[in-house]
Amino acid sequence: MKCYENNPLVRAALEEAGRGRVLVVDGGGSLRCALLGDNLAAMAVANGWAGIVVHGCIRDSADIGRMDLGVKALATFPLKSSKRDPGARDVPVSFAGVTVRPGDWVVADGDGLLVAAEELKL
Repeated sequence: MKCYENNPLVRAALEEAGRGRVLVVDGGGSLRCALLGDNLAAMAVANGWAGIVVHGCIRDSADIGRMDLGVKALATFPLKSSKRDPGARDVPVSFAGVTVRPGDWVVADGDGLLVAAEELKL
């Protein structure tokens, strides 16, 4: 999904059953507000999401770090996002030289991410 400095669409997605999926959020690389905090992360855990990738900031990182949820982001920032524009969902997003399309597989470890069009046998 794409959502620049606005996170209502992030909340809407995390309210759904995750079924082990990873939510990829293109926040345009903004370092001016957080698109994910501990409340949304807790919702993701409760609804079965495996992880969240944010091309932008998160907040409440210490609390999120204790959750059973993989989270990657550019940085942390304490300011919440606005709620003006919901963004676009189920669209390809491109950042860091990689395009992620709906349905792609994302695998991560402490050092980075790997994106593939089909499930990898690791």
